[in-house]
Amino acid sequence: MTDRHPDRFLIAALSAGLVILFVCALLWGETSLDITDAFRDLLAGRHSIGAIILGQLRLPRALLAVLIGGTLGLSGAVLQGYLRNPLADPGLLGVSGGAALGAVVTFYTGLSARVALALPAGGLAGALFAVAALIGLVGQGGTMALLLAGAALTSFFAAMTSLTLNLMPSPYASFEIMHWLMGSLADRTMTHVWLCLPGIVAGGTLMFSVRRTLDALTLGEDVAESLGFRSSGLFGAQMRIVVGAALAVGSCVAVSGAIGFVGLVVPHLLRPLTGYRPGRLLVPSFLGGAMLLLFADGLARVIPTSSELHVGVLTALAGAPLFFWRVIRLKRTVT
Repeated sequence: MTDRHPDRFLIAALSAGLVILFVCALLWGETSLDITDAFRDLLAGRHSIGAIILGQLRLPRALLAVLIGGTLGLSGAVLQGYLRNPLADPGLLGVSGGAALGAVVTFYTGLSARVALALPAGGLAGALFAVAALIGLVGQGGTMALLLAGAALTSFFAAMTSLTLNLMPSPYASFEIMHWLMGSLADRTMTHVWLCLPGIVAGGTLMFSVRRTLDALTLGEDVAESLGFRSSGLFGAQMRIVVGAALAVGSCVAVSGAIGFVGLVVPHLLRPLTGYRPGRLLVPSFLGGAMLLLFADGLARVIPTSSELHVGVLTALAGAPLFFWRVIRLKRTVT
């Protein structure tokens, strides 16, 4: 009898690992915490120490790790499947750069110091501007237009960010910008969760809607069109991928800063376990990305350093050696 759900064991294993890491994220910290009592106090509205630590520090941070890590993993899987390139990355669209520029502008104008939510709001505004610019540039063009538009926006936003840093009158503000650009989940609250959640949900829904189209595109665009899967057009796969990935990734960068390698590494590792079918890779990539960021954030919290490490630095340090290893394996296979 043929298994109609070949990925159920993989998804179950990843889900179990995610639950374990999530519980560990709530337990990890300098202060020991009775989770049961803390949750009871939090739900009852009692302002005990455990409820404050759980509700204002650990729970928002763990939820953001799941949402952001999962979104980055999902976006990487979708873009790699659509572009048929295993090295495609969520930063490819230039939206991360737009969100970074929006946040940097709030530092430059001093809004971040006067308004509590100016920083994530500025990042979200920059991401939405990048989404609009990307849609306007790509139009009804194909994958090449998408790649060129993403490269152009990435270069433009990087240049504008560098210019803003160069003109920054305060060295302290420049220091704060560099820290934010490295990516972190520290000092985030439930307000940040609610701020990024709509974009993540809307973008994730659009990306999940192209699962079957991605599988059909492995046979070629002409064959996919003949099977009834539209790649171009206003409601085609490309527009849903562009808008979905841009909204979701932009919302993530707006609250966490730039966190690299998650969207590149996770689909790359899980692809052999899903039979190299891009549609089957989406759910595992979301779960795997959430696990990776939860684990990296836990390491950032427990590694003894004078100041807490940025999670974006840890993901980059973990991702680069993986690709060095893949290059070495590829050279051995070729020779």
